[in-house]
Amino acid sequence: MDVTGSVALVTGANRGLGRHFAQQLLERGAAKVYATSRRPELVDVPGVEVLRLDVTDPESIAAAAAAAGDVTLLVNNAGLTTRADLVTGDLADVRLEMETHFFGTLGVIRAFAPVLARNGGGAIANVLSALSWFSTAGANAYSAAKAAEWSLTNGVRIELTEQGTSVTGVVLGAADTDMMAGYTGPMSDPADVVRAALDGVQAGAWEVLVDDWSRGVKASLAADPRDFYSQLTI
Repeated sequence: MDVTGSVALVTGANRGLGRHFAQQLLERGAAKVYATSRRPELVDVPGVEVLRLDVTDPESIAAAAAAAGDVTLLVNNAGLTTRADLVTGDLADVRLEMETHFFGTLGVIRAFAPVLARNGGGAIANVLSALSWFSTAGANAYSAAKAAEWSLTNGVRIELTEQGTSVTGVVLGAADTDMMAGYTGPMSDPADVVRAALDGVQAGAWEVLVDDWSRGVKASLAADPRDFYSQLTI
């Protein structure tokens, strides 16, 4: 996938990683960048084409796919955290996490897969999390939803290979964005995260492990989980 000359669509482009994706895609020579958000009035990146897209709204997804029929690169970045736990948290919050990260991402991919196929195959990048592979109190709904999205990423890669669409999972620990407000642990610069992600897309990587957190957590999966959780401090 050559980012230069691509027509990209970024979900959740009004802030955080999404805003950096839109900016860096333009800097790398993308022919067009659709910067989408459920609140498009908040998108402030010069040079992008702004679209409304709420990943939890099927009609909104369909309208965006109809309006952006020239897309060759899809970046699924939109996300949220309710900070809900699974047993004691509000079930509506747990469902919202799944609706956003799993069903929302899947809905966008299902809508844009035919667009990518018509335009030569293209590529998809899904922004994931090291929390796909471990859980912690106060983020268990998020962890479960991101684990589902990680599995989704591997599944759609298999299904879309025949049409020539590459799928890259971008896994990170914490980035210094609004979503991580109040977190005091080490955080990556969002610009560095996006730079690594786009390098991976360009190279056709299946998975990009952005930081030490993502690399360390994945490496721990083959061991006894008690070893990992006994050392966990967040």
